[in-house]
Formats: sequence, structure tokens, C-alpha cells
Amino acid sequence: MKTKHKLTPLPFTPTPTSTHIMGILLIFSITNSFVIAQDDAVPAKSFPVFTPEDNFLIDCGATSSITLPGNKVFQPDQNAAKYLSYSGKDVQACASEKINVPSTLYANAKVFTTEAIYTFHASTSGLHWIRLHFFPFKYEEYDLKTAKFSVKTDNLVLLRDFQTGKDEAVVKEFVVNVTSERFAIKFEPAQGSVAFVNAIEFVTVPAKMLDYSVPILFPVSQRFDLSKTNFQTMYRLNVGGPALDSTNDTLGRNWMSDNQFRNNATGAEVSTQASAINYLKSSGGSPLIAPPTVYSSAIKMADSETTLANFNISWSMDIDTIYPHLIRLHFCDIISKALNELYFNVYINDKMAISGLDLSSLTNHLSTAFYKDFVVDSSMVSNPLVVRVAPVNDAQGFRNAILNGLEVFRMNNSVGSLDGEYGVDGQKQSGPSKTVAYVGFAMMFGAFVGLGAMAVKWQKRPQDWQKRNSFSSWLLPVHAGDSTVMSSSSRSKSQFFSSKNMGLGQYFSFVELSDATRNWEPSEIIGVGGFGNVYYGELDDGTKVAVKRGNPQSEQGINEFQTEIQMLSKLRHRHLVSLIGYCDESAEMILVYEFMQNGPLRDHLYGKNMPPLSWKQRLDICIGAARGLHYLHTGASTGIIHRDVKTTNILLDENFVAKMADFGLSKDGPTTEQTHVSTAVKGSFGYLDPEYFRKQQLTDKSDVYSFGVVLLEALCARPAINPSLPREQVNLAEWAMQWKRKGLLDKIIDPTLVGHIDPESMKKFAEATEKCLAEYGVDRPTMGDVLWNLEYALQMQEASLQGKTEDIDNKAIVAPISPSTFTHANVTTDNKHISSPEHKNPTEVQAIDDKSGAFAQFEPINGR
Repeated sequence: MKTKHKLTPLPFTPTPTSTHIMGILLIFSITNSFVIAQDDAVPAKSFPVFTPEDNFLIDCGATSSITLPGNKVFQPDQNAAKYLSYSGKDVQACASEKINVPSTLYANAKVFTTEAIYTFHASTSGLHWIRLHFFPFKYEEYDLKTAKFSVKTDNLVLLRDFQTGKDEAVVKEFVVNVTSERFAIKFEPAQGSVAFVNAIEFVTVPAKMLDYSVPILFPVSQRFDLSKTNFQTMYRLNVGGPALDSTNDTLGRNWMSDNQFRNNATGAEVSTQASAINYLKSSGGSPLIAPPTVYSSAIKMADSETTLANFNISWSMDIDTIYPHLIRLHFCDIISKALNELYFNVYINDKMAISGLDLSSLTNHLSTAFYKDFVVDSSMVSNPLVVRVAPVNDAQGFRNAILNGLEVFRMNNSVGSLDGEYGVDGQKQSGPSKTVAYVGFAMMFGAFVGLGAMAVKWQKRPQDWQKRNSFSSWLLPVHAGDSTVMSSSSRSKSQFFSSKNMGLGQYFSFVELSDATRNWEPSEIIGVGGFGNVYYGELDDGTKVAVKRGNPQSEQGINEFQTEIQMLSKLRHRHLVSLIGYCDESAEMILVYEFMQNGPLRDHLYGKNMPPLSWKQRLDICIGAARGLHYLHTGASTGIIHRDVKTTNILLDENFVAKMADFGLSKDGPTTEQTHVSTAVKGSFGYLDPEYFRKQQLTDKSDVYSFGVVLLEALCARPAINPSLPREQVNLAEWAMQWKRKGLLDKIIDPTLVGHIDPESMKKFAEATEKCLAEYGVDRPTMGDVLWNLEYALQMQEASLQGKTEDIDNKAIVAPISPSTFTHANVTTDNKHISSPEHKNPTEVQAIDDKSGAFAQFEPINGR
């Protein structure tokens, strides 16, 4: 009988991402060239012993030096007198022989009745450790347990109103950024009290101990610059192993056992290894990051064969939520018997930190150390801090997760304090109200400046300003199937914007749209782009709309508006977002669209904590988007290439019907005499067709590639690009195809889908995705072919859900109209009638005129 374990619910929504273009280009370069050398993993003994350039060790109050295990020699007070500046009563306290001191280092103390300053001359700048040792005891009239004092540097508060309060040794460890040769540590007794210290360490930190650019837990695409940050060590846990004192760590660090912090203890099991631990030099690994003893033990699942999907192991630690924190996670696969067996997820405060961690792909060896850092911003910190590891569900049944070590560091706040809201100069950390006041003042000041600039510009406006900036001055009157282009002067405004000619729909006044958007209330903004802002609005009749207000000063905005109007004026389809109307007053450029209540697909996959979509829902959505793209590619004389297919441009209505949106980058496809359209590369990183990127030759197969990435996002619920992940996982398409080629794509799917996808449906979906992502466009399918495969995968899923056992291949599966059966000759230029050639499985084609309010669409008679 399997042991029942107490479960802690796991968060299932991975965190979202946004990207920085230059960073991603660099990451692309790194990702494509990163290969781990086979001989890069070396044992600890291969690394030289670290010798710090600054190594000040003072045994305060002692009369002679002492040597601690690890060859740490602490100087006595008489040798350290040159460092101390102090004008008060000189008290060198000595513990009574009756007191059981934990170490000879704590047998003496220096007691200060007024401010005392230790000044060190640093030979190097950069990070240094400060370790302050305290062990309170009674000496003459001083009871050090009641001592209350603060410790500061010139610009950093280390401790404020500190009291030990316990009859035990306390070590406060800090990592500070030294920027000048002189470095002072100040002890300030509180009024009516004293300060004391038993020992001080001021030691250089190894140069490669910390990467200054560290990913932020959320938002996932951002990184934190640690170059000017100071830290206090809050927790350093040897997970699965015993407590380690400084004698077991060449850098003098203390490691606690994780026993008191581990939750659901019965579900966890200790694993140890006696053989040597290796470190990867190429990724900065060394025993200086953590000693081999830490990596030689781990906590794993007690029952790796449990069928409980939510099973996880977690650790909870109390922290102060007003500070950001740096989290360092240590991993070493000491439980697997072969590579590529262990895959698991890591969560911090219920946010996905690492999805599908595969130590084998990162280290290429077993028993090889690996660590990962994250910054948890103060806005995301909660108490307690919870770290979880949970297995990735695997159809083969191997499920486990491990953690070897865990470090938590408090980061200084905005006023330079690691303890309290006041800085060294007494400045208080700004609260939200103060921040709001500053922002409000800045906005008001900016508004006045802007108004002044507008007034000046108005006075200097040219005589033909209205004509220049009018919506109609740059709008091209494109008619479906009509290549004639007319200037704005050749027609009246009423003719020019006729919905009959243009398909632009209803004309709205600026006042109407101002009322609909509550006078362009910033809180109503639902989208932002180079064109300007998109607002949520409600018309007088209660109709909900999306109002895109262009920015006339943005050349990109004008171009994208123009392109979108050209496209929407000749497109009508159930799976394309509909244009309702427009506004053309003075310099305003406004388009009104149907409002898509459930927003972009991406929000339902990750980042918004929305209920997870079922596999059937995801297939339905992908099929809807594929129908929209298929219509774009085949429904006009030359076809249209969207050029920006991604999950944020697939919008969902109140019934989760998918519609393609944002045609600002779209291009007419090649003519029958052409194979491609030569154009500058535009699109979104992570979705770009690599062949289009290389050759600048655009075809409809570029959309197919992008759609393949969308399919992977729907399956894996993670961004197309995530720079915070290990290098080989940054690009979703590349990473997922590696797993597909191994036949293990199901290892990286969204955890909420595990156990809910029919294997045959998964197989067909994976095959379609792989074909979409072929390196060369000629090897990719058409959108019609992709649509056929997705419909097939859906029917398999539905058959599985209904418990059907018959062979689904015996059923009639009606493919959508493909380019081979849909000819441009069957489409009239005004889109009023569309006919289809006959074939064995007749297809219903709706031909709806503009007045019906519906749009032409293609539906198989034998559809779902």
C-alpha cells in the first residue's frame, strides 16, 4: 500500500514574459552556439584554494590571537587597535568560566558606551563579507543580553536597535558593495544602553560568486541589476544534510539543516552520495558557490511512483516582506541512474520559477552541481517565503523532484537599509502615498509643459494643417478586388468613407467616442502599440467596443493604421476581428472594433492566474485561429500574409471563439507569377520564420511557422521567448522540438493538461506542430493542411472523452477548404458571393450580405 502524503496545492499557471529585443538577439546567438564540453565537469579538488585579498579577522576583547579550524586566524584587540576609533570607556569583557561558550571566539567581547568605528583599508573594490559575531553574557555591570544598538557603514544600515535576547551565539552575515579604499563599520549604542561585538570579519568575496544580472521571478522577462545592491544572509540551508559550520566550508560560511523548514516531511526522503561531485567550469560552477558536501545530499520524493498529480515538497521561511530578496537554488542529480530521467518544476511563492528543469541537458553529467538565482521583488514577496519542487508528470511513470541547497538573501531597500525603513541619514523609505504624490506632481508638470508646447506649435501651424493631419489625408480608398487608388481630393468625404465602398462601417463623432471611453480614461486602456492606445468603450445602445485611437505624430502608427484599414476593408470572416466603424475629425484617427470579452489567448495560458483551459478548449481555439489564417491566405486574389501571428493577436469572445486581430503588419501575398514578397523583416521575436529572417522573402509559410509556435504555447503554457530560463530553454520552438525528436514532448506540457490528453490526439497535434516549424518554408504545410490535422486531433480527443473504442479513422473527417480546391476565380471582387468547386464531401459555404450583420465563413457540413 502506498503511503498517503499531505499535499500542498500547486500553482499551475506559469508566469508570463515580455522581451527586450537586443537582449533576445544576444540570447539567440548564445542559444544557437551553446554546447557543453564533455570534459567540462571537474571534481572539487581541481579548483585552486581561494585566497582573499582583504582578510580582516578580529577577536574583539581578546589578548592573544586564536586559530579556528580551517586555519582562520583572528587577531587580538591589541593588534586591531589601529582599526578602531573610539573615545568612550574602554571595556574588554571576558566571559566567566562558569559560562559555557560555544567557541573560544566568544569568550571575549568589546563593549562600547559611545559610538565606536572600525575602519578598514580595502585593497580591492567590489563585494565583501561582513560577519559580526555576538554572544551575550554578564560582565561586571553590563548584561549584554539587554544591550541595544545599531550597526552601520557610511551609507548602509546593517542593524537597527539590535538585541540578541538569547543565551546563544548569533552571527549576522552581510555582503556589501565596497566602492572606496576606506570602509567603516560603526557601532552606535541606543540611549541608556551599550553596544558590543565578539568578533568581526571583513573579507573579500570571490569575483564569480554572483552574477550582477539576475532574472526577476515576475515579470519573468525582466532582470535585476545587482551591481549596487547589498545583502544580508537570512537562510543558508544544506537540504537533506546536516548543519555545516565554517570548518566545512572553505569560505567560512555556516549552513543550517533544512529539517525545521521542510513541510510535508513524510512525503520527503533524504538521498546522499559518497562519490565525488563535479562542477561545470563553463557556467561558473566551483566549490566556492557551495561545497561538495551540500551537493552530496538532497531531498527527493519519498514515493516517486505516486499517482497524485499535486504531489510536491516545499520549504517555508519567515521573511520581512518590505525587502526584495535574492533566492539561490542548488541542484545536483544524485538520484538518477542515467541521464534524461529527472524532470521537475520549481516554484517560488506559487510562481513558476523553472519549468521542466532538466539537469541532464544543463550539465550533461550526473552528480554535477548546478545553481540558479532569482530576485523576488518586494511587491511579490509574501511571508512565509515558500519554495517548492514538484515532478513533471510523465506518461512513463517516472516522477521525482529534488533540491540540494537553498540560500535566501535580503536586499537593501531604497534608502540603503537592511534593517528598518530609515537610512543612515535618517531618511525614511517612501511609502505609496508619497510615491503617488510625486507621480501626480510629475504628471501635472508634464501636462503644463505639454500644453505650452502645443500652444507654440498651434501658433506656428501651416495653413493646410487640417488637410495634412486629417484621417482622410492618408487613408487609401481600397476596394476588395480593386487595385485602383484614388487621392483624397478626387472624392468627397462622404463618398470617401462610404461603408458601402470601404467596408468601414458606421461613422462615429469624436464626442460619441469620448463618451464611450469616459473621456479617454487611462484606466480604460486595454492595449498599447506603436499606433497609439486601444480603449474599452460602451456605446449609447450598450454595445461594447474596442476603440483604437491613433497617434498622428507616430509614423509607425499611421502606417499600421493605413495597412489595417486596407486589410479590414476587404476581409469579413467569423474568425477575424470585425471593424464596426471609424471617426475622422480634425487630426483624429480612430477605428472602432468589436470588443473581445475574454481578451488575448496568452492571458489564458500564463501570467494572469486565470482558470486553465482544457485541452478541448485549446484545440477549439487553435482551430478557430487556423480558420482565420486559412481565409487570409486563400480568400483574396493574392492572399494576405498576417506577418504577426502570436498568442496576443488571437482574441477570444465571450464564448471563447478565436479571432485573428491586429493586421498592422499584414502584406498582400505574392501574385501567381511570384513565389514570395521581398520585404524588410517585421514581426515578433520567438515567432519569426528563420527563413524569412535570413532571406527577407515573405510567404504564407511564414505565418505557418509562427502558428507552430502558437501551438506550442497552447500546449506548454509558456512564452515563446523566456530569457530568464537556462540558455537551451529560452526559445520555446527550439527547446520543444528537441523533446519532440526524443519522443518526449509530453514531458514539457502544461501540468494542468497531464492525464487529460488522448495520446493519439497528442500525437497528431505534435506532428502538425513539428511540420509547421520546419526550417524551410517548402517543407511546411499550408494552413489548410494544419487545420485538417487540428480537426483530426480534436475528433480523437472527443472520441476519447466519450469513451469510444471504434477506430476514428473509419469516420468521415471533413477537411477545411484547401488552396488546392479553392480557386480565386470563385471569389467576386466585392466579397458578396463566394462559391466552392464540387468535390466528394460537399462543403457548406455561407454567402451573407453586409446588411445581415454576419460575415462569410467556411464550415464543413460534417463539422463538429
